[in-house]
Amino acid sequence: MAALGLCLLLGFGCAAIPPVGLAYDYFVSPRDDDPWSRKIRRWQQRERSDTGEDALRAPAPVAEPGVAESASGDVLPTDLREKYNSFRAEQKRAQARDLAEWIQLQSREHYVPDGPIDRWATFAETLRQDGDDCDGLELLTFHLLRDLGFSEDAVFRAIVYRKRDGQHHMVTLWFEDAYDPWVLDPTGAMTSGMPRMSELPGWVPLKVFGVDENFSVERSRSVASN
Repeated sequence: MAALGLCLLLGFGCAAIPPVGLAYDYFVSPRDDDPWSRKIRRWQQRERSDTGEDALRAPAPVAEPGVAESASGDVLPTDLREKYNSFRAEQKRAQARDLAEWIQLQSREHYVPDGPIDRWATFAETLRQDGDDCDGLELLTFHLLRDLGFSEDAVFRAIVYRKRDGQHHMVTLWFEDAYDPWVLDPTGAMTSGMPRMSELPGWVPLKVFGVDENFSVERSRSVASN
C-alpha cells in the first residue's frame, strides 16, 4: 500500500492518500483547447486496436441499470413491476460494490507505478504486464461492469482531481443516476466502498470518457448561478 500512496507522476498521477453537494453536468462537449482530449484520443485509438488474445471482450449489455429506489426510503414497492425493478437495482448495486472491493484488494498486489512519463495502458496491456497504476487498474472495473451487463452508456472512465493539492486520479463512474454517479476507485486513493460523487466534496470530476466517447464535466448552471 505504500507504493500506492507515493505515486506522483508527470502530467497525470495517481492521487496519494485517501481522504478521511455539488451538482455537475457530466456530458459537455469538450472545447477545442481542452487539455485532456488529445491524450484521451490517443488512448482510445490504442484501446480499439489492441485486440490481443488476453483481452476480454465485453458482451452486449443484458440489462439496463435498475431504477433507483425512493429517496426517502419510506415507500416500499407494492406491485410486481416495482418489486422487480427495486430488487434488480439492489442486485446491481451489490455487484458493483463487490467489484469495488475486489479491485482494491487486487491493487495491493498488481499496482505498478509508471516511470517519469505517464502512459495510459490499454486493457490488454494491463493484463499482459500483470498490473498497472490507477489508470490501468481502473480498466478492470470499467470493462467488468460492462461484462456484467451494465449499460455501456452508464459506465465511464473519469479523471478527477483533489482540490487541496491538485492531484489527479482515475476512477470508474456508474451513472445509475445521471446527476450523481457511483464512484468505483481501483486503488482506494480517493475512496473505499462505492459512494456517490456528491459524497466526496474534496474531489472534482474533470473528464468522463469511454472507448469512443469524450466529455468534459462542468458545474451545473443552476448551481453555479446561486
